[in-house]
Amino acid sequence: MRYLATAVALAALPLTLSPAVAQVTPTIVADGAILDVTAQGETTRVPDVATIRAGVVTQGATAAAALAENAKRMAGVLEALKRAGVAPRDNRTASVSLSPQYRYTDGQPPVVTGYQASNSVAIRFRDIAKAGAILDALVTEGANQIDGPTLSIDQPEAALDEARADAVKRARTRAELYARAAGLSVSRILSISEAGQNDGSTPQPIMFNNRAMAAGMDASTRVVPGETEVTVSVNVRFLLK
Repeated sequence: MRYLATAVALAALPLTLSPAVAQVTPTIVADGAILDVTAQGETTRVPDVATIRAGVVTQGATAAAALAENAKRMAGVLEALKRAGVAPRDNRTASVSLSPQYRYTDGQPPVVTGYQASNSVAIRFRDIAKAGAILDALVTEGANQIDGPTLSIDQPEAALDEARADAVKRARTRAELYARAAGLSVSRILSISEAGQNDGSTPQPIMFNNRAMAAGMDASTRVVPGETEVTVSVNVRFLLK
């Protein structure tokens, strides 16, 4: 586990600092000095949930024709997901849209040339090893918009708690270092507040563009989960004596 940078704000310590280096405005408390430390802790997990967003975009001369073709192809996509072992409860409609398509000519009003229909679903599954087969099935059945998979941790609380404990440990280690440098010691923690967290969700999903899908994806498409970092930032206030 690598060490992360820790930001420290120190008040009321008997230090003499050059104005070119730092300027400290003392905060006097009744029984000591206050030290504020911001630290980040981390741990790692292997993602156990994948989410893919897949859809069908169709064109038609009329709105009805575009929607009918879209519905037909989307039914094939949903059937392919069923054959791939994805339970119906793990499919959720993400978006449905219908919009006119225009031809623009200089000096003339736009002319409607047809309609575009779009329908997409969010697919969630726990067996990440199936991601490649599901992607292949989607493309085979005519899905021409695919985003993902996004990999995440289904129940991240235990990992977040590990990261919280690590963050407080790092904060205390840094507080003790500064206290020793100032000729003081850490008396106790006055407060702890959480400043932010990352529950291990993939920051950017893997993307497959339309050109790759049109050419057809290899039947052995693989998705490797690897490890993801779970991080928590905390602000800890210490009392020094």
